[in-house]
Amino acid sequence: MADVNRGNRPLSPHLTIYRPQMTSITSIFVRITGNAMLLAGLMIVWWFVAAATGPDAFARAHSVITSWFGDLVMLLSTWALWYHLFGGLRHLIWDAGFGLEVEQAETMGMIMVIASFAMTIFTIIVV
Repeated sequence: MADVNRGNRPLSPHLTIYRPQMTSITSIFVRITGNAMLLAGLMIVWWFVAAATGPDAFARAHSVITSWFGDLVMLLSTWALWYHLFGGLRHLIWDAGFGLEVEQAETMGMIMVIASFAMTIFTIIVV
């Protein structure tokens, strides 16, 4: 039989008391960065197709990719690539059974965030 008091109870009380954790936030951002890199990938594919199509199409694609919008997308995609890579390495370490304690997992999350920014800056300087 249906619960007659169902309308009097909140549907999701955990949303009001849940405190986001470093491991959940970093895991969510690994998924977001994986999907966000598709934009840069599509821009690069467009650039290659335009190069094969002709000089007019290439000039148009090249002007978009080298504009402030293209530079911003490529910068953020560089960060997303490093972040996603370090997130994948962290998951490989977890799959091996290491770093599963709360303190170690949170430390690995912080290292992942700091390393992704550091490697992005390094990539911009070197490349």
